[in-house]
Amino acid sequence: MPSEFVTFALVGALAQVIDGSLGMAFGVASTAMLLGLGLPPAVASASVHYAETFTCGASGISHLIAGNVRRRLFFSLMIPGVIGAVIGACVVSYVPASWMRLALTPYLLGMGVFLLLRASRNSGHSDEVLNGTRPLGLVAGFADAVAGGGWSALTVTSLVARGNTPRIVIGTTHLAKCVVSASASLTFLWHVGATHGTAVLGLILGGALASPFSALFAKVIPARVVTTMAAIAVLGLGLSNVVKAFQ
Repeated sequence: MPSEFVTFALVGALAQVIDGSLGMAFGVASTAMLLGLGLPPAVASASVHYAETFTCGASGISHLIAGNVRRRLFFSLMIPGVIGAVIGACVVSYVPASWMRLALTPYLLGMGVFLLLRASRNSGHSDEVLNGTRPLGLVAGFADAVAGGGWSALTVTSLVARGNTPRIVIGTTHLAKCVVSASASLTFLWHVGATHGTAVLGLILGGALASPFSALFAKVIPARVVTTMAAIAVLGLGLSNVVKAFQ
């Protein structure tokens, strides 16, 4: 239905504005909103990964052309990330929706707290650090597939905090995310099917239309305000799941 398509396009646009302001959180923000609209966790995560295969692909290729990608770091993140994403997609595809919502609650609450803390700090950086990158990629890929987002929140912040150059981290993780999302998408396609085509197309169109304006919004609205708003939204969904579980 046109109204449903517009709703998902608005979700994609809002998530892209958040992502453009933070450099991350398209997946976790859009998944949180899709879950809030009533989509099952597997369908929400699959829809987001289908969309992110295109959006992250465009971003990753742009960073590659700009020279913001390092091969060693890319493969150190991408290979374990793909393994984690495939495992995560299989898990979320077969666990009952009610159980999955409950299992996602600690992640959502933790991500909400993380975003709140991020709103109050800044980090800075120089050289590329590879130690421990493979386990990070594995965990981030699994969490991203299960929760529908979190790859950038886990990888970018961890690597920058350890001293990596921010532009290299952002460029490399975005290109790796494209491959990870494609792997998760193929796994979801195998186990869940094409799912919600309206949601996927809406997310892609909304995100694409909002991309040119996200930088403008980032100038007008302080990044801390956007981060805090995203944190409140994710925390709200997590607390809502807690209330439903006790009911």
